[in-house]
Amino acid sequence: MSGLLTDLYELNMAASYWRRGMTEPATFSLFVRQLPETRGFLVSAGVEHCLDYLQELRFDDEDLRYLRETLGFTPRDLEAFRRFRFTGDVWAVPEGRIVLGGEPLVEVTAPLPEAQLIETFLLNQVTYETTIASKAARCVIAARGRDLVDFAFRRTQGIEAGIDVARLSAMVGFVGTSNVEAARRFGLVAAGTMAHSYVEAFPTEIDAFRAFARDFPERITFLVDTYDTIGGVGRAISVIKELGLRGQLGIRIDSGDLGELARRSRRLLDRSGIPHVRILASGGLDEFQIDDLVRSGAPIDVFAVGTKMGVSADHPYLDTAYKLVCYGGRPVMKLSTRKVTAPGRKQVFRRSRPFGDLVALHDEAVPAGRGRLLEPLMTAGRRTGCRPSVAQSSGLFDADLALLPKAARDLRSPKSPPVSSSRALRRLAADTRRRLMGGLGSTSV
Repeated sequence: MSGLLTDLYELNMAASYWRRGMTEPATFSLFVRQLPETRGFLVSAGVEHCLDYLQELRFDDEDLRYLRETLGFTPRDLEAFRRFRFTGDVWAVPEGRIVLGGEPLVEVTAPLPEAQLIETFLLNQVTYETTIASKAARCVIAARGRDLVDFAFRRTQGIEAGIDVARLSAMVGFVGTSNVEAARRFGLVAAGTMAHSYVEAFPTEIDAFRAFARDFPERITFLVDTYDTIGGVGRAISVIKELGLRGQLGIRIDSGDLGELARRSRRLLDRSGIPHVRILASGGLDEFQIDDLVRSGAPIDVFAVGTKMGVSADHPYLDTAYKLVCYGGRPVMKLSTRKVTAPGRKQVFRRSRPFGDLVALHDEAVPAGRGRLLEPLMTAGRRTGCRPSVAQSSGLFDADLALLPKAARDLRSPKSPPVSSSRALRRLAADTRRRLMGGLGSTSV
């Protein structure tokens, strides 16, 4: 993993620290300042990619040549970069767990240059993956137990993003993905039907349906809206009966009034004696449309969700930060307007009933009725355990979601559970603020 996957100012600061021997342990905290108005919770994600990165991070000969010839770093700097390995500890909220604003998702403790250099990558991965996992989770809530399939690959912002979306959506409850490589890589169910171009390529719609059914008799979902949706449903029924098709059968509606078309299609299928044929809906869906369709009683069995989930269209970013909170045993904090940070290494203690989190100092005792949220995932630069499977992370998500208050799960006007600070943390913040302000002295302009 190239050490150049960072912002220039991280390299500048690291080199400056090394030049001055500033290598005492530092703790940085990665957190979301506040939740977007339309989010009552987030789903922790991106941590596992960060651990992979930290274990493999190196500056190779080509990296060092660029640093020397293009950026002008000194031989002493280059030697420090050449010898660089991440040797620190990472405490983080495991992937799949529900998290809230204003509390650390990741805390890194390492020699100051090491902890500084990794900021950009950690922010990139945790911000992106948490954003997508949280959006997908909202679709799961909206579906109320109906199946969801990831159709986002063709619209995600990059190939690796498409891989990530498939994994993250599966982590929060999607049952399949159209992304075949992601299905292979993570042991997911590959799901797919046919495109309108397939139907158009044949002389008639019924010819297309017959051909597809004969070629893939074990996995047939007819796309029925190329020309006339209800007519397409009728032709799908004809082929099912003509060929005596059995097993998992479905029709897919990709346009029009999905609710009304689903109702009419369901009546036709049931009257034809094939009530087991499932109805799949697609076409620019998000959690709001899914919620409306479910609330209206639309008989849709499966929602295929693509673009709006894959890019988190309504809110494609989070206000994340990665801030120094302790250096050389000295608590530090930022006092900037509306960007004040809390000093010291921390832990989050969760209470399940009523649901709420307490941000405290790392070494505080666990309060009665609460449990620790951050876990040691890396010690001395090495993972503390195996990478969790998608199923394991999914289990964590399901358990947390079951306890999350209804108000936090609301899709349109959510209310996030409370996050408070321990007395010890509040005291440390007040003492640190006084120390910093006292050290500033008076200035004149």
